[in-house]
Amino acid sequence: MAEMWISMGPQHPMTHGLWTLKVKVDGETIVDADPELGYLHRSVEKMGERRKYFMNTTLTDRLCYASSTTWTHCYVTAVEELMEVEVPVRAEYIRTIMVELQRIASHLMWAGAYMPDLGHITGALYFWRDRELFLNLLELPSGSRLLYNYMRIGGVKRDLPDGFEQVKRDLPDGFEQKTERILKLFEQRLYEYADLFENSKIFRMRTEDVGKFTGAQAMNLGITGPNLRGCGINHDLRRDDSYSIYDEIDWEVCTREAGPGYSDCFSRYMVRIDEMFESIKIIRECFKKMPKGPTMSSRVPIRATGEAFRRTEDSRGEALMYLVGDGSDRPYRWKIKSPMFTTISACPYYLKGYKVADIPAIMGSIDICIGETDK
Repeated sequence: MAEMWISMGPQHPMTHGLWTLKVKVDGETIVDADPELGYLHRSVEKMGERRKYFMNTTLTDRLCYASSTTWTHCYVTAVEELMEVEVPVRAEYIRTIMVELQRIASHLMWAGAYMPDLGHITGALYFWRDRELFLNLLELPSGSRLLYNYMRIGGVKRDLPDGFEQVKRDLPDGFEQKTERILKLFEQRLYEYADLFENSKIFRMRTEDVGKFTGAQAMNLGITGPNLRGCGINHDLRRDDSYSIYDEIDWEVCTREAGPGYSDCFSRYMVRIDEMFESIKIIRECFKKMPKGPTMSSRVPIRATGEAFRRTEDSRGEALMYLVGDGSDRPYRWKIKSPMFTTISACPYYLKGYKVADIPAIMGSIDICIGETDK
């Protein structure tokens, strides 16, 4: 049968954003693939070089609407390294709570979007219903449900809202207690989802032994985060290049394997489910260990000189920030590296040999975010 190229995107349900996947097919079998990115390029790095350091948190919030807190956290830690700012311990604990709440919300966003790709519309309703709970929690300290702008260079915008008169109606017994009630409810629901999806024959037929790649291939291609840990590779920056207060918290890196040393769509799904359980554990321990004290550094310069490099564990993998300061109040150079750029670029390696009908299952399991990819 003659081979031909077909185009999926930039407007296509599979893409989960503005990008194009061109696939070369022999009948229904994929023999090659070519991703085209850049449709959503906004020149964030160059815009940031024209703005003062503290103003760029509004840009990092918009890199990925599903993980705005984690991206801003990466940026402020890079600036703090550049300016040699010491962050109060309480602020570090609050940051970790917010980032882990965001990680759960991001994984729920992904799971809710992934289920319709596999024909499970009910799954989208359940996961997005639970995401609302975490958006409500994130709103209480920040005042926003999507683009929080809560992180600050040197700390956080404000303390947790337990003592605020205007929220006592919503928080009769405090932010920690409200969070614990939601975590307890959500934890129970996660076990219920195991019966609904992990034990579903249809779900497993669409995801098991589909979209396979090995741990060695993933490392060579620069694939990170849950997509790497789905190959059984025990690597997480929160532990291996520890930052904030993660080295003071008792938690485990979540890994899964579809088989010896390789992943498939199902193992990548399970890693994210496991990570939500682990995020619950981290949040609870942060509340238990968090000391009292200030939430902003008493000294935050407005100018910086030198270089700073920071990488953090985003919901989708390794988020990287590189900054150069020339003594002014604006970055001289700013470079952002998204985990999705390398993961999407590697798609020819994990699409070949599968059917066209498998593309939504495979690409959906990667958890694509084009905003952070195109910048």
